[in-house]
Amino acid sequence: MKKRVMLQWLEQGSIAIPKLLMTNYQKLGLNETEFMVVLHVHTFLECGNLFPTPNEISARMTINPMQCADILRLLLQRGLLTIEGRRDGDLICETYSLQPLWEKMLQLLMNDIMGEEVEEEKARQSSLYSIFEQEFGRPLSPFECETLAMWQDQDGHDGTVIQAALREAVISGKLNFRYIDRILFEWKKNGVKTVEQAHNYGKKFRQHQKQPRPDTTYTGKVPFYNWLEQ
Repeated sequence: MKKRVMLQWLEQGSIAIPKLLMTNYQKLGLNETEFMVVLHVHTFLECGNLFPTPNEISARMTINPMQCADILRLLLQRGLLTIEGRRDGDLICETYSLQPLWEKMLQLLMNDIMGEEVEEEKARQSSLYSIFEQEFGRPLSPFECETLAMWQDQDGHDGTVIQAALREAVISGKLNFRYIDRILFEWKKNGVKTVEQAHNYGKKFRQHQKQPRPDTTYTGKVPFYNWLEQ
């Protein structure tokens, strides 16, 4: 007897509930009762009943058929549920579709991902501004902030490359935005897009740079590349 009951239970199968729906249904404006109606519609569709009635759905819940009908109507109005026509021989049958719900959930996921990317980008920009202010020893002016944003948004320089140009300016003793802008211009013109490429480009240039030698007396000064004279 127990074995037969267990087999009957297994034969009923199972219904997979998308985790994204389970954890985010409230973001679609669904309360718990509406969410359960959606799940029951999903269950009926998976079992082959493509147009369950309010009586059939409410029989599995603690709401009456009228309340269930009101919720179904509300889901249709919100665009979370649609009724479609399906040909069955010579007849056209109505069926429920949760496709709009899945599309809205996908859009919600994409918005969340884009929102996270925007926040990460803001954090990177904030960090870059802080690095510049630390090197300059003062807050950046509105013009300097605009220039820094332009290097990223218009010129397409990666933040790490901008930091490398800043370090180059510090080493050269030319700590100003005009000098850094010239460095970035030269790098972009020569296809420099990464920190490693910037390092190799500067190293290669210095190997071929001709330094004036007025005398052989050691002055303790380190020769540097004057980007503004290029």
